[in-house]
Amino acid sequence: MPKKRISVFTYLYNAWCIFWLIAIFLLLFPFILIFIQIKPLNAWGTKLTNIWADVFFLIAGMPIQIEHRFRPSKKETYVFVANHFSYLDVAVGMGIVRNYFSYMGKSSVKSIPLLGYMFAKLHIQVDRSDKNSRTVSMMRSKKALDNGRSLFIMPEGGIISKEIPKMHQPFKDGAFLLAIGSQVPIVPITFLNLYDIMPDKIIHWALPRVVIHEPIFTVGLNKDDLEDLKKKVYDTIQNEIDKYQDEHRH
Repeated sequence: MPKKRISVFTYLYNAWCIFWLIAIFLLLFPFILIFIQIKPLNAWGTKLTNIWADVFFLIAGMPIQIEHRFRPSKKETYVFVANHFSYLDVAVGMGIVRNYFSYMGKSSVKSIPLLGYMFAKLHIQVDRSDKNSRTVSMMRSKKALDNGRSLFIMPEGGIISKEIPKMHQPFKDGAFLLAIGSQVPIVPITFLNLYDIMPDKIIHWALPRVVIHEPIFTVGLNKDDLEDLKKKVYDTIQNEIDKYQDEHRH
Protein backbone atom coordinates (compact mmCIF):
# COMPACT_ATOMS: atom_id res chain seq x y z
CA MET A 1 0.00 0.00 0.00
CA PRO A 2 1.31 3.50 -0.80
CA LYS A 3 2.20 5.72 2.13
CA LYS A 4 -0.33 8.36 3.10
CA ARG A 5 0.60 12.02 2.71
CA ILE A 6 1.01 13.65 6.13
CA SER A 7 -0.58 17.08 6.46
CA VAL A 8 -0.16 19.76 9.13
CA PHE A 9 -3.63 18.84 10.41
CA THR A 10 -2.50 15.23 10.81
CA TYR A 11 0.49 16.28 12.93
CA LEU A 12 -1.73 18.50 15.11
CA TYR A 13 -4.28 15.71 15.42
CA ASN A 14 -1.56 13.27 16.51
CA ALA A 15 -0.31 15.72 19.15
CA TRP A 16 -3.90 15.95 20.45
CA CYS A 17 -4.21 12.14 20.55
CA ILE A 18 -0.86 11.62 22.29
CA PHE A 19 -1.70 14.26 24.91
CA TRP A 20 -5.03 12.66 25.80
CA LEU A 21 -3.74 9.09 25.62
CA ILE A 22 -1.12 9.96 28.27
CA ALA A 23 -3.36 12.25 30.30
CA ILE A 24 -6.16 9.69 30.65
CA PHE A 25 -3.66 6.97 31.55
CA LEU A 26 -2.04 9.14 34.24
CA LEU A 27 -5.45 9.95 35.72
CA LEU A 28 -6.44 6.28 35.88
CA PHE A 29 -3.05 4.81 36.79
CA PRO A 30 -3.25 5.38 40.61
CA PHE A 31 -6.52 3.43 40.68
CA ILE A 32 -5.16 0.72 38.37
CA LEU A 33 -2.11 0.48 40.63
CA ILE A 34 -4.31 -0.17 43.66
CA PHE A 35 -6.41 -2.81 41.93
CA ILE A 36 -3.50 -4.76 40.45
CA GLN A 37 -1.88 -5.10 43.89
CA ILE A 38 -4.97 -6.89 45.26
CA LYS A 39 -5.54 -10.16 43.41
CA PRO A 40 -9.34 -10.35 43.88
CA LEU A 41 -9.61 -6.85 42.38
CA ASN A 42 -7.46 -7.52 39.30
CA ALA A 43 -10.58 -7.60 37.11
CA TRP A 44 -11.21 -3.96 38.01
CA GLY A 45 -7.77 -3.12 36.65
CA THR A 46 -8.91 -4.56 33.32
CA LYS A 47 -12.15 -2.58 33.48
CA LEU A 48 -10.17 0.61 33.97
CA THR A 49 -8.16 -0.14 30.83
CA ASN A 50 -11.53 -0.49 29.06
CA ILE A 51 -12.42 2.97 30.34
CA TRP A 52 -9.04 4.29 29.19
CA ALA A 53 -9.76 3.07 25.65
CA ASP A 54 -13.38 4.27 25.68
CA VAL A 55 -12.51 7.81 26.76
CA PHE A 56 -9.50 8.06 24.46
CA PHE A 57 -11.35 7.01 21.30
CA LEU A 58 -14.25 9.31 22.19
CA ILE A 59 -11.98 12.33 22.70
CA ALA A 60 -10.03 11.41 19.56
CA GLY A 61 -13.31 11.53 17.62
CA MET A 62 -12.89 7.88 16.60
CA PRO A 63 -15.65 5.86 18.33
CA ILE A 64 -15.05 2.20 17.49
CA GLN A 65 -17.61 0.73 15.08
CA ILE A 66 -18.24 -2.90 16.08
CA GLU A 67 -20.25 -5.41 14.10
CA HIS A 68 -21.31 -8.02 16.65
CA ARG A 69 -22.01 -11.32 14.98
CA PHE A 70 -21.50 -12.66 18.48
CA ARG A 71 -21.67 -10.97 21.87
CA PRO A 72 -19.27 -12.71 24.27
CA SER A 73 -20.73 -13.47 27.66
CA LYS A 74 -18.81 -11.83 30.50
CA LYS A 75 -19.38 -15.02 32.49
CA GLU A 76 -17.64 -17.24 29.94
CA THR A 77 -13.97 -17.74 29.07
CA TYR A 78 -12.62 -17.34 25.53
CA VAL A 79 -9.45 -17.06 23.52
CA PHE A 80 -9.86 -13.93 21.39
CA VAL A 81 -7.75 -13.98 18.22
CA ALA A 82 -7.22 -11.05 15.81
CA ASN A 83 -5.12 -9.93 12.86
CA HIS A 84 -2.23 -7.60 13.66
CA PHE A 85 -1.29 -4.95 11.10
CA SER A 86 -1.11 -1.77 13.20
CA TYR A 87 0.15 -0.26 16.45
CA LEU A 88 -3.48 0.73 17.04
CA ASP A 89 -4.60 -2.89 17.43
CA VAL A 90 -3.88 -3.25 21.15
CA ALA A 91 -5.70 -0.03 22.06
CA VAL A 92 -8.75 -1.03 20.01
CA GLY A 93 -8.64 -4.49 21.61
CA MET A 94 -8.88 -2.84 25.03
CA GLY A 95 -11.98 -1.04 23.85
CA ILE A 96 -13.87 -3.99 22.41
CA VAL A 97 -13.16 -6.93 24.75
CA ARG A 98 -15.21 -6.43 27.91
CA ASN A 99 -14.35 -9.77 29.52
CA TYR A 100 -11.76 -10.10 32.27
CA PHE A 101 -8.80 -10.90 30.04
CA SER A 102 -5.06 -10.80 29.55
CA TYR A 103 -3.17 -9.96 26.42
CA MET A 104 -0.49 -12.49 25.57
CA GLY A 105 2.18 -10.71 23.57
CA LYS A 106 5.74 -9.52 23.15
CA SER A 107 7.62 -8.28 26.19
CA SER A 108 8.98 -5.08 24.56
CA VAL A 109 6.33 -2.92 26.23
CA LYS A 110 7.83 -3.63 29.67
CA SER A 111 10.48 -0.95 29.08
CA ILE A 112 7.87 1.85 28.96
CA PRO A 113 7.60 3.64 32.34
CA LEU A 114 4.35 2.96 34.26
CA LEU A 115 2.67 1.39 31.23
CA GLY A 116 5.19 -1.45 31.23
CA TYR A 117 4.57 -2.08 34.92
CA MET A 118 0.81 -2.15 34.39
CA PHE A 119 1.11 -4.55 31.46
CA ALA A 120 3.43 -6.84 33.39
CA LYS A 121 0.83 -7.07 36.17
CA LEU A 122 -2.32 -7.35 34.06
CA HIS A 123 -1.07 -9.17 30.99
CA ILE A 124 1.20 -12.04 29.98
CA GLN A 125 4.40 -11.04 28.23
CA VAL A 126 6.61 -13.36 26.26
CA ASP A 127 10.13 -12.97 24.94
CA ARG A 128 9.98 -15.03 21.75
CA SER A 129 13.78 -15.28 21.64
CA ASP A 130 13.83 -17.00 25.04
CA LYS A 131 12.53 -20.57 25.05
CA ASN A 132 12.14 -20.53 28.83
CA SER A 133 10.07 -17.33 28.63
CA ARG A 134 7.76 -18.94 26.07
CA THR A 135 7.27 -21.97 28.31
CA VAL A 136 6.52 -19.86 31.39
CA SER A 137 4.10 -17.68 29.41
CA MET A 138 2.22 -20.72 28.13
CA MET A 139 1.93 -22.06 31.67
CA ARG A 140 0.65 -18.72 32.96
CA SER A 141 -1.82 -18.50 30.09
CA LYS A 142 -3.13 -22.02 30.70
CA LYS A 143 -3.59 -21.19 34.38
CA ALA A 144 -5.43 -17.98 33.50
CA LEU A 145 -7.87 -19.83 31.21
CA ASP A 146 -8.46 -22.55 33.78
CA ASN A 147 -9.22 -19.84 36.36
CA GLY A 148 -11.81 -18.24 34.09
CA ARG A 149 -9.72 -15.42 32.63
CA SER A 150 -9.94 -14.94 28.88
CA LEU A 151 -6.92 -14.35 26.63
CA PHE A 152 -6.39 -12.02 23.69
CA ILE A 153 -3.69 -13.19 21.28
CA MET A 154 -2.55 -12.02 17.85
CA PRO A 155 -1.17 -15.25 16.41
CA GLU A 156 0.87 -13.73 13.59
CA GLY A 157 3.51 -13.06 16.25
CA GLY A 158 3.80 -9.32 15.63
CA ILE A 159 3.31 -6.81 12.82
CA ILE A 160 5.31 -8.90 10.39
CA SER A 161 3.17 -9.42 7.30
CA LYS A 162 4.95 -8.38 4.12
CA GLU A 163 1.69 -8.41 2.15
CA ILE A 164 -0.77 -6.38 4.25
CA PRO A 165 -3.79 -6.77 4.13
CA LYS A 166 -2.90 -10.47 3.93
CA MET A 167 -2.06 -11.95 7.32
CA HIS A 168 1.31 -13.55 7.90
CA GLN A 169 1.38 -17.35 7.82
CA PRO A 170 1.87 -19.71 9.49
CA PHE A 171 0.13 -18.63 12.67
CA LYS A 172 1.95 -19.30 15.93
CA ASP A 173 0.52 -22.38 17.66
CA GLY A 174 0.12 -20.92 21.16
CA ALA A 175 -3.44 -19.51 21.01
CA PHE A 176 -4.79 -22.71 19.48
CA LEU A 177 -2.96 -25.13 21.78
CA LEU A 178 -4.23 -23.14 24.77
CA ALA A 179 -7.82 -23.15 23.52
CA ILE A 180 -7.67 -26.89 22.83
CA GLY A 181 -5.95 -27.62 26.15
CA SER A 182 -8.58 -25.76 28.18
CA GLN A 183 -11.43 -26.65 25.79
CA VAL A 184 -12.57 -23.03 25.51
CA PRO A 185 -13.98 -21.36 22.37
CA ILE A 186 -11.88 -19.20 20.07
CA VAL A 187 -13.54 -15.90 19.10
CA PRO A 188 -12.03 -14.54 15.87
CA ILE A 189 -11.87 -10.75 15.58
CA THR A 190 -11.25 -8.89 12.34
CA PHE A 191 -9.68 -5.44 12.48
CA LEU A 192 -10.90 -4.16 9.12
CA ASN A 193 -9.20 -0.80 8.66
CA LEU A 194 -6.78 -0.14 11.51
CA TYR A 195 -3.84 -0.37 9.13
CA ASP A 196 -5.39 2.38 7.01
CA ILE A 197 -5.79 4.55 10.12
CA MET A 198 -2.33 3.89 11.52
CA PRO A 199 -0.10 2.27 8.88
CA ASP A 200 3.04 3.35 10.75
CA LYS A 201 3.35 5.51 13.86
CA ILE A 202 1.07 8.28 12.60
CA ILE A 203 -2.73 8.26 13.08
CA HIS A 204 -4.85 9.31 10.10
CA TRP A 205 -8.37 10.07 11.30
CA ALA A 206 -11.09 7.55 10.45
CA LEU A 207 -13.58 5.41 12.35
CA PRO A 208 -12.05 2.07 13.45
CA ARG A 209 -14.12 -0.85 12.16
CA VAL A 210 -14.15 -4.26 13.82
CA VAL A 211 -16.05 -7.52 13.36
CA ILE A 212 -16.50 -9.93 16.29
CA HIS A 213 -17.23 -13.33 14.78
CA GLU A 214 -19.13 -16.35 16.00
CA PRO A 215 -17.03 -18.56 18.30
CA ILE A 216 -15.22 -21.61 17.03
CA PHE A 217 -15.63 -24.35 19.60
CA THR A 218 -12.79 -26.63 20.67
CA VAL A 219 -14.63 -29.15 22.85
CA GLY A 220 -13.50 -32.62 21.81
CA LEU A 221 -10.54 -31.33 19.78
CA ASN A 222 -6.94 -32.40 20.42
CA LYS A 223 -3.50 -31.59 19.03
CA ASP A 224 -4.25 -33.54 15.86
CA ASP A 225 -6.85 -30.87 15.04
CA LEU A 226 -4.38 -27.98 15.45
CA GLU A 227 -3.73 -27.18 11.78
CA ASP A 228 -7.42 -27.43 10.82
CA LEU A 229 -8.31 -25.09 13.67
CA LYS A 230 -5.65 -22.57 12.64
CA LYS A 231 -6.93 -22.64 9.04
CA LYS A 232 -10.53 -22.15 10.13
CA VAL A 233 -9.60 -19.09 12.21
CA TYR A 234 -7.34 -17.70 9.48
CA ASP A 235 -10.07 -18.06 6.85
CA THR A 236 -12.69 -16.45 9.09
CA ILE A 237 -10.57 -13.33 9.69
CA GLN A 238 -8.92 -13.07 6.26
CA ASN A 239 -12.14 -13.55 4.28
CA GLU A 240 -13.65 -10.61 6.14
CA ILE A 241 -10.60 -8.45 5.40
CA ASP A 242 -10.74 -9.43 1.71
CA LYS A 243 -14.46 -8.61 1.52
CA TYR A 244 -13.87 -5.20 3.10
CA GLN A 245 -10.99 -4.46 0.74
CA ASP A 246 -13.09 -5.39 -2.29
CA GLU A 247 -15.93 -3.12 -1.12
CA HIS A 248 -13.62 -0.14 -0.51
CA ARG A 249 -11.24 -0.49 -3.42
CA HIS A 250 -11.23 2.70 -5.51
